[in-house]
Amino acid sequence: MEINDLLLLAKNAAGQALESLNSNSNKLLEYHYDKNLQRELKSEIDIINNNIILEAIRKSKISYISEESTDLSSSSKNFCWIIDPLDGTVNYIRGIASCGISIALFHNNRPVFGVVAEYPSNKLYWGGKSIGSFCNSEKIKVSNISEKKFAILATGFPARFNFDENNMSIYNQFAKVRMLGSASISLINVANGNIDCYQEENIMIWDVAAGLAIVEGAGGFCKYDDTRLQSPLKVYADNGLFTQ
Repeated sequence: MEINDLLLLAKNAAGQALESLNSNSNKLLEYHYDKNLQRELKSEIDIINNNIILEAIRKSKISYISEESTDLSSSSKNFCWIIDPLDGTVNYIRGIASCGISIALFHNNRPVFGVVAEYPSNKLYWGGKSIGSFCNSEKIKVSNISEKKFAILATGFPARFNFDENNMSIYNQFAKVRMLGSASISLINVANGNIDCYQEENIMIWDVAAGLAIVEGAGGFCKYDDTRLQSPLKVYADNGLFTQ
């Protein structure tokens, strides 16, 4: 399949999963906290959406890494889908704020494109470094703020975050810090210029993969360790003006 066909496949899969969120929003969804990772909330909606997305993308015969399941058995020339069927499960279950369905295609551990379907706005964000980035059909771009003292940083404390080991001093460099409860939503806000910078530690690649692609497509800069995609990562993204 060509890249454009794969992008359309990802958009359609994200759209189907978004319909699932809308149809389940008024139901009492079962959830629990993970026994091994105590601050990690799991819900049946994660599994529902994972199955929807996998059913759609399997026809591509490309390996995938998902928060809920992984299959790297395909010999697909170093291509890999990276999926989070619901990034921001707590936001969805508790009705706090936006959450996202995140689907990215990577090649040699770097993003080709990403798709993020935002709930409850039903907006579809998509893009990549070679194609630009868009909200629905409208092109988006990063902000032009170049000084951290005037900038907004988005961050979070994921379930794997170690408060004893991580350096918190970065937060003093920015005018404001925001925690949106979803890494993918934080990154699309960097891509559309609402937020200027994102950093999070001990985050997993499925949380950020699609958002990183969209930031790059909108003219931004991203950094992470691409040699260890299945381990907790330190991820940084900005509008490209703080890192030059």
